[in-house]
Amino acid sequence: MGILLDQPDLSSSRLTRTNGSIMLDFNDVPRLPPRADDAHKGTFGRVLVVAGSRGMSGAAILSGSSALRGGAGLVTVACPCEVQAIVAHGNPCYMTHGIPQHANCTYSEASAMELLPVAEAASVLAIGPGLGNRPDVRHLVLSLLQVDKPTVLDADGLNVLLTIPEELASRKSPIVMTPHPGEFAHLLGITTAEVQANRQALAVEFAKRWHVILLLKGHGTIVTDGNRVYMNATGNPGMATGGSGDVLTGLTAAFLMQGLPVFEATVLAAWVHGRAGDLAADSVGQVAMTASDILSHLPTAIRERS
Repeated sequence: MGILLDQPDLSSSRLTRTNGSIMLDFNDVPRLPPRADDAHKGTFGRVLVVAGSRGMSGAAILSGSSALRGGAGLVTVACPCEVQAIVAHGNPCYMTHGIPQHANCTYSEASAMELLPVAEAASVLAIGPGLGNRPDVRHLVLSLLQVDKPTVLDADGLNVLLTIPEELASRKSPIVMTPHPGEFAHLLGITTAEVQANRQALAVEFAKRWHVILLLKGHGTIVTDGNRVYMNATGNPGMATGGSGDVLTGLTAAFLMQGLPVFEATVLAAWVHGRAGDLAADSVGQVAMTASDILSHLPTAIRERS
């Protein structure tokens, strides 16, 4: 099911050492806590997904839909006004908020200012899928990072960061970063090959320095807070398809609001996402799998951990 590296009770007979690290095989992952009988929509948080752009409306739909499937009480997808109708049509169960744009489809400073109250009203933010990689997007993302709410940062939310904002290390609320190896290489200023050659050490160092939870995607997905490391064992090569990461972004955001500590919630998201991919592979095969197949198998995977 996965490996957790931690600083556990040294008297445990289940401990081994690998490369100087204490490794504890829990043979399990966290479970979602049971829902109270008197729970309501507000109990499970308000997720704001900031995603999408011209030609990338699907990223917003997948992220918003996976946040719903992950159990968020209310989901709002903030997307550019030009694609709002498309995104709204993608799922009737979330709300949408159109982000104002210039005539050339870029964001102004006023765009960020208008979105900030919407972000302040949310319980958790998910920023990045399909936003595009332009200077105006960078300004939008940096403005949203000033909102001190639990945040999942993915895709173009990471790509637009020329440097890591120093403010990240001083936030009270956690940030979960979910890069694939290429995005992580961009953040570090090194090559993807260098990341792949030293995944665990680089991930731990980065998470510890910036006080974030890092989920480094790929074969053997790594989740670390700089002290603990979880190496995921679910998932398969069929998940290497466009939109798969967008599903993970919304799912992770939803789990942050359901009674688990942030590290454990991120571990669960990694496991469930991979398990849904395995169920999809059983159903349609690895070659034909799409992100929508992963999304459609989330309910079964979640039910196994709740």
